[in-house]
Amino acid sequence: MTDATDRVTSSHRNDDVAGALMVFIMRLLLALSALLTLFIAPGDLGSNGTQSKLTWLIFIAYLLHSMILLVAARRRKNFFWHGKLVYWLDLGWYALMVYSSGGTNSFFFPFFFFVILTASFQWGFDEGARITLASTLALALATWLADNDTDQAHLMLRATFVLVLGYMISYWGGLGLTQRRRLALLREVSQLSNPRFGVDQTIASTLQKTRRFYQASNCLLLMRSSADELWQLHSAGAQHGARQATLSRLSDAAAAPLLAFGAGALVQYARALHRLLPWTQEAGMRAAGHKRWQSLPQDSFEQLVDLLDASSLISAPLPLRKGEGRIYVVSEQLRLHRSDAIFLQQLAAQVFPVIENIVLLDRLASEAAFRERQKIARDLHDSTIQPYIGLRHGISAVRQSVADDTLCGVELDKLLAMTSEVISDMRQFARNVRQGAARQDAELLIALRRQASQVREFYDIDITIQAPPDLTISDRLAAEVFQIINEGMSNIRKHTRARTGLIDLSNVDGQLRIRIENELPEGPVAPFLPGSIAERTAALGGSIAVDCSAHGATAVTITIPV
Repeated sequence: MTDATDRVTSSHRNDDVAGALMVFIMRLLLALSALLTLFIAPGDLGSNGTQSKLTWLIFIAYLLHSMILLVAARRRKNFFWHGKLVYWLDLGWYALMVYSSGGTNSFFFPFFFFVILTASFQWGFDEGARITLASTLALALATWLADNDTDQAHLMLRATFVLVLGYMISYWGGLGLTQRRRLALLREVSQLSNPRFGVDQTIASTLQKTRRFYQASNCLLLMRSSADELWQLHSAGAQHGARQATLSRLSDAAAAPLLAFGAGALVQYARALHRLLPWTQEAGMRAAGHKRWQSLPQDSFEQLVDLLDASSLISAPLPLRKGEGRIYVVSEQLRLHRSDAIFLQQLAAQVFPVIENIVLLDRLASEAAFRERQKIARDLHDSTIQPYIGLRHGISAVRQSVADDTLCGVELDKLLAMTSEVISDMRQFARNVRQGAARQDAELLIALRRQASQVREFYDIDITIQAPPDLTISDRLAAEVFQIINEGMSNIRKHTRARTGLIDLSNVDGQLRIRIENELPEGPVAPFLPGSIAERTAALGGSIAVDCSAHGATAVTITIPV
């Protein structure tokens, strides 16, 4: 069983609230049935427990404990309402119940399976295995303390039964948890495969999510479209941002260590647990079209392991229609297993054909935009620049008939200079449209500040644009963001008496956050929702919130996943 079953984040642990509450209800039912058993048939529980005040105290205390946990879980007031501590407390209670109810003759040793099952399905195989081992030891110790003359064969049979069945429960519980997490990852990366995010951002987000899923130190992607191109190396490490990755270009010689294996081979490596245990090292490869893994010689992966500083790694080929590449997951601490490599291959098969489609759509959109720019440039030349040229010729003809020292001549010179400047600007603009000006990260901010300047000049409304210097937005999304903010500025002008406003853009937890704020000189306003902005935001998969009492101002906050 892979170590991935133990890699469960707190967000996944608390997702199934209904299932968690069901566990607490079942715990209370077990506590109540144990107390009723003690009340109805005290003589059947052995000589150690039925008449003892300690036995009644333990059973009643466990019932109260279960009731308190259920109430606290419903109100979510206790910090460990579904954490590991709850299950270890259960294990202790069941050991006390076995001890106080006769040891060998106790009816309550099957209660250990409740804590094994719930811990396994909630926390995975590793936690379930620990609970299983602890339950076996607790059962043996409680039975031996309750009765020193206990039947050793009977005790061994019970302990073995708990150990074997508990291990099986842990295995299947961990397997189910791993499958749920894998399906969740596949769903997340499928949602990321959206053309408006752009290819680079989609790749960076996919690599970061893959790295976090495996709790790895780095995730690498090496790919190229054709043999005459340089290799592209995307690297998403723990030191990068939530959706950031570095991009480098490598020659064939520089990329050779990452391509030391067969083109379609799966690779898995895990360092020995200790230098005194060299046989615990794992290094295997599964060739394309084969089901069996083969051992790798030491010299075939030694350079790569040193290069990546890896304690463990897995690698899978990319299923690209055009081009080739590999994806690597590198871990400095956790051991990655062969099943992890197989799932990595399945993940690549799910994601990268979609990324290729995004590349195709992006190329088609760029070509369509190029043809549209050519058409616009021709229209500009025919319908705008030519009339200006004709106007300049007419003004020049009139100027030649006017003396230089007259006031009319001076004014005509100014008109000639102005028309020449306009013609030069229009030609430069048409040239940029035809060729396509290079896109810059600050292009959106430049356009927004220009728009805010016009609002200040024409309507005397001072709107400040704030954004971090490293804010990056794909060109597909930037156009939509510009329309949303432009609509916000228009709403401030049309529907308020505000003379100042603020537009704040930021990236928060992998989401673009836009805050449009303006003062309220007329006082508080009734709750409202800007319709067009809300529609655009919903189309982008985002959310909108309106605060009408933010320190004497109204604020519209828009959150868009990027």
